Amino acid sequence: MVTNTLTITDNRTGKQYDIPIENETIKAIDLRKIKVNDDDFGLMTYDPAFTNTASCKSRITLIDGDKGILRYRGYPIEQLAERSNYLEVAYLILHGELPTEPQLKDWAWNITHHTFINENIKKVLDGFHYDAHPMGIFISTVSALSTFYPEAKNIFDADTRRKQIYRLIAKVATIAAFAYRHRVGLPYSYPDNDLSFSGNFLNMMFKTSELKYQPNPVLERALDVLFILHADHEQNCSTNSMRSIGSSHVDPYSALAGAAAALYGPLHGGANEAVLRMLNEIGSVERVPEYISRVKNGDFRLMGFGHRVYKNYDPRAKIIKQVADEVFEVTGKDKLLEVALELERIALDDEYFVKRKLYPNVDFYSGIIYKAMGFPVEMFPVLFAIPRTAGWIAQWEEMLLDSDQKIARPRQIYLGSDTRDFTPIENR
Repeated sequence: MVTNTLTITDNRTGKQYDIPIENETIKAIDLRKIKVNDDDFGLMTYDPAFTNTASCKSRITLIDGDKGILRYRGYPIEQLAERSNYLEVAYLILHGELPTEPQLKDWAWNITHHTFINENIKKVLDGFHYDAHPMGIFISTVSALSTFYPEAKNIFDADTRRKQIYRLIAKVATIAAFAYRHRVGLPYSYPDNDLSFSGNFLNMMFKTSELKYQPNPVLERALDVLFILHADHEQNCSTNSMRSIGSSHVDPYSALAGAAAALYGPLHGGANEAVLRMLNEIGSVERVPEYISRVKNGDFRLMGFGHRVYKNYDPRAKIIKQVADEVFEVTGKDKLLEVALELERIALDDEYFVKRKLYPNVDFYSGIIYKAMGFPVEMFPVLFAIPRTAGWIAQWEEMLLDSDQKIARPRQIYLGSDTRDFTPIENR
């Protein structure tokens, strides 16, 4: 008897079907042979939001939500956050292996020397109103890059793809910083090739009158760790968008703009902003018990707790909590940190939250850290998009080179009217 199959009995017809099982999954297309009549379309699955449907095979990121595990290419996120830097992790995500010293040097050089943007792109930035949201500027400007690099449409040429990868990872940081400077009315601060990836971003954000900006090493390292934690996260909403848009074989700039647009939503990249608003609303440690009671009464949700995938403590939250301590040694403690710590202490000890597996996620502390470092709330989703660019591109390239992938085209269950004859307007 073959054991790696699923036997399905259709009680409508009494027929049995053997469906092959591979990698603990069955192919949805195999269900199409289950039908009542020969002219039936066949059986489909209904799975809004892809809660139990795999849309691809991937070798990039593994999440085990029940055990609180996150790994890039097999490497635990804890080890990468402690011992690596963002550009090295970006190389790992895109190439599948950690770089040798010469490989990392070449990789960093190429990205560093693609950070400058075409001067004409500044005209796109300057066209936005002074109070335009930085994420809206970011999405539009990344999309505009496709018109500056028309060769990017040649997506199946490896050398052309590689050049766009350099450009995207390098230029998203510049565009993000320029979007901020445009919003606050400061002149653009150009990239400094002597600085690290994170140090250069801080330079482009915050340089004022000094001849040579020197980032605080603690804040520079903290930002690098945050970038590592956000570099990829399996098939989330924005990554799924990157793959879906990319499946039409559009250029990577257009696909990435679509992914960033998905990230813009408050249920995705705007979650840490919601945490900050919640902590401001609570205001003091003394008001935490009252707020917890109102959450338990169903008045509103506790932001920054729980996750679609993680049903254990988000491993990124453990790392980021340590980073918070290091940052506040430099910036001084924010009163919101005390509120956050008390909120976490009560929630982790309260049966209501423990039973529902509502543990702190990465968004719970990241917003407080960004605020302490001087980033305005409006920049939070943009700060998410910068490191996630590496993951988006890796997922996009993996999709392009996967022979199983075709243009994304989900099925639907049609529940509308059957055939109807048109009625002239005077007879309606």
